[in-house]
Amino acid sequence: MAHYFIGLTGGIASGKSALEKAFAARGVTVADADLIAREVVEPGEPALAAVVAHFGTDVLLADGRLDRAALRARVFNDEAERRVLEGLLHPVIRARMIERCRAAPGPYAIAMIPLLAEGGGRTTYPWLDRILVVDVPSATQKARLMQRDGIDAALADRMIAAQATRAQRLALADDIVVNDGDIGHLQHAADELHARYLALAALGA
Repeated sequence: MAHYFIGLTGGIASGKSALEKAFAARGVTVADADLIAREVVEPGEPALAAVVAHFGTDVLLADGRLDRAALRARVFNDEAERRVLEGLLHPVIRARMIERCRAAPGPYAIAMIPLLAEGGGRTTYPWLDRILVVDVPSATQKARLMQRDGIDAALADRMIAAQATRAQRLALADDIVVNDGDIGHLQHAADELHARYLALAALGA
């Protein structure tokens, strides 16, 4: 059972997923907030029932699954409704994430939380022992995002601006991986961090 927990975060197109895969390849359990967010609104889940109770059946598809596009449209320009939705889902997602981390077979586990800075940082996640930030120069981030999503520079700028700033993320960091090299650089960083976290978990520090 894991007893040491690392929060992994970074901006859009920073390389979080590649680092997540590197840790998973080393046998580390990764609880991914985005995947858990999808799980908790599957048919039969209490969180989906709570969403429908507030927003109505208009947010469901014909097969009973959540109509994400319809729900996004409902909350996109309505701050109060967005906060209601977050209040219904975020506590459930966080509870499942810590449950999954604690049940991990190794000495430490990773909580992949893309919006850690935006979601309250250490105040919201007091159970994290350490925070790892994947950092990337702004110009590299923009170029990767444009290439990955096939979008123009203006939209890439808006997507980056919608997130926490680079400085806000770095202010939370205990460890930083600057992901401006090739995949070999990332693998080397994963090796070093894996050894560090095993040692810290063994110390209980």
